[in-house]
Amino acid sequence: MENRTSQYRRGVLLLIPLLLIVVILSLLARPKAYDTYHYEPKQEEPRDTLITEEATPPALHAFDPNTAQYLEMVKMGIERRVAVAMIRWREAGKVYRIKEDVALCYNMTDSMYRVLEPYINIGEHYRIKPAEHTEFKRDTVLRHYTYTPFRIDTATVTYLHSIGFSARQASLIIRYRDMIGGYRNFAEFAECYAVDSTKAAELKPYIIFPPEEPIARNNFSETKIVDINSADSATLVRLPGIGAKSAQAIIRYRELLGGYHDISQIRELEVVTEENFCKFSQQISCDSAVIEKIYINFARPKELEVHPYLSNRMLRRIINHRELKGGWSTIEEMIDSKIFNEEEAARIAPYLDFGTPDREPQQPTE
Repeated sequence: MENRTSQYRRGVLLLIPLLLIVVILSLLARPKAYDTYHYEPKQEEPRDTLITEEATPPALHAFDPNTAQYLEMVKMGIERRVAVAMIRWREAGKVYRIKEDVALCYNMTDSMYRVLEPYINIGEHYRIKPAEHTEFKRDTVLRHYTYTPFRIDTATVTYLHSIGFSARQASLIIRYRDMIGGYRNFAEFAECYAVDSTKAAELKPYIIFPPEEPIARNNFSETKIVDINSADSATLVRLPGIGAKSAQAIIRYRELLGGYHDISQIRELEVVTEENFCKFSQQISCDSAVIEKIYINFARPKELEVHPYLSNRMLRRIINHRELKGGWSTIEEMIDSKIFNEEEAARIAPYLDFGTPDREPQQPTE
């Protein structure tokens, strides 16, 4: 009996390790749960973008970006963050004046704008209003003024303001006078961009210009006054202080400008020293009537970029603002549009024409 018990115990002791081995093997051989699961990489959720042209959502309808609310824009299919950006821009004081303003909104893509553009409806209250004709307004007021003869070389801002010019115009007239060294004749006064033709014609009988100083002749008494807008290099080199290099530079600069409107522009050339300019300045003149003007509302970029007075910054602003505004009627409007500051405007004004060219105008291109 005792032997059986001992055998039984030994059998149990041997069986327990075997069972443990079986259990361990069964666990190791058991397939993992994820082996039966077909793994697919997690894909990013598609952005909540505007449905493109191929599948235009039926929720699209006319809307005013100045008044449309967030939920309205989202229901139309506009991406949520774009709708938020449009409203934030609006709350910051931005007013959508034209459809293209929406295209500039943060996160707005070209494809989104192309879909939305037919549905954008700018309210009349927010649209750009056409500029009133300043010359007509000015003319209707100035007819009531009574003029008396006055000297243009000593006229002050106060006096010019008293005869109908605005304070800004009066300041620009005097600044332009100082820049060109004084108004020597009516043509120079009429060229000032702050004076419109109607006002100039009214003042013409009353303006007293300083007497012209006699020309100081040099040893060549037969030397005639040379028009620098028509003179060739052979004529220019006959003047004191002008060599072959200076003559070529004067002619080249004349071609780039489209002609000189004032002899002082020659001072802008590096090859012409102040000393040499004083030598020949009394023997030259310029016919400003032959200046080739730029039709600023129609000129192509290639026509504008060659002019020495137009920088790349000005060129970009002219093209961008012209497409949105549709052009200008006066140089003052270009100052208001931040195209030029007052000093830049004074330089370029004689070369600009705000009318329509005789030839068929070509649409400006980039």
